Amino acid sequence: MHRTIFATTVFLLPLFAACGPGEGGSGDAAPAEAPDAAVAPLPEGAEAISLLGEPLYPTPAPAEVAAQQAEDIDAARADYEADPDDADAIIWLGRRIGYTSHYRDAIEVFSEGTAKHPEDARMYRHRGHRWISVREFDRAIEDLSHAAGLVAGEPDEVEPDGQPNERGIPTSTLQSNIHYHLALAHYLKGDFETALQSYEDYFAVTTNPDQLVAISHWWYMALRRLGRDDEAAAVLERITADMDVIENIPYHRLLLMYKGEIEADELWDPESEDPSGVAIAYGVAAWHLYNGRAEQAEEMFRRILEGAGWAGFGYIAAEAEIARL
Repeated sequence: MHRTIFATTVFLLPLFAACGPGEGGSGDAAPAEAPDAAVAPLPEGAEAISLLGEPLYPTPAPAEVAAQQAEDIDAARADYEADPDDADAIIWLGRRIGYTSHYRDAIEVFSEGTAKHPEDARMYRHRGHRWISVREFDRAIEDLSHAAGLVAGEPDEVEPDGQPNERGIPTSTLQSNIHYHLALAHYLKGDFETALQSYEDYFAVTTNPDQLVAISHWWYMALRRLGRDDEAAAVLERITADMDVIENIPYHRLLLMYKGEIEADELWDPESEDPSGVAIAYGVAAWHLYNGRAEQAEEMFRRILEGAGWAGFGYIAAEAEIARL
């Protein structure tokens, strides 16, 4: 599997290097490309340094999953090789690589995309997501803010799922994902006030229950962290137990917990290796924190970090909480 990713990187780097600084760009407003903003070298094989100073390495997938991922990457690379300038081919190659936890390789692919298609917000949206994965929140904010500017006033569009849900119905859009990840980057930095504007921007393009519960969960937590409890309670008024949620069931259950309809102990499971389970665990721990049980919350955050899945948003959020202590 590693050899598959490495081959992708070797193939792409010469093409990307051929684009000099600013070539194909949209002026000074565009975020800097990854190679022009180099960070300190990582330990060999590491994708990132955690907020607590520990190197983070790709998480091996089960054999069957890894085989499917390799097949998907081969198909995506074939499409790319057939037309290296095709925006969709670039995006899918980057997305497929990102699913294997090789986030730096994915970032390089999306960086090529920003050079070739500087007005395509999707390139910055996906690169911004992966900057979050590798704990580079300022870069994520820069990319996602630029993406938000590119789509301002434009019609929204459905974003195809790389890993379709059981109904095969995409539940997110380009603009909702831009605002979601932009808000998340601010939240992870502890800048809850700035995150609120992106939550409001997300809410403005919400069209289905999955989108509503996703944004409401983080929106509610940010408001509670700011002590704006009445506004947080108003966010919960739109949430009901009978909502037809397809994907974001963990967020739906957390919101019902915030409303007092589910017990917190029923949701707490720090042993979960599934990103959705880790997201629930973080939500429960944060709930204890903003309800005045800081010691219990800290213990729960640390329990989360004993588990796997370091790229999950719940894990990153728990890591950020401990780093701030």
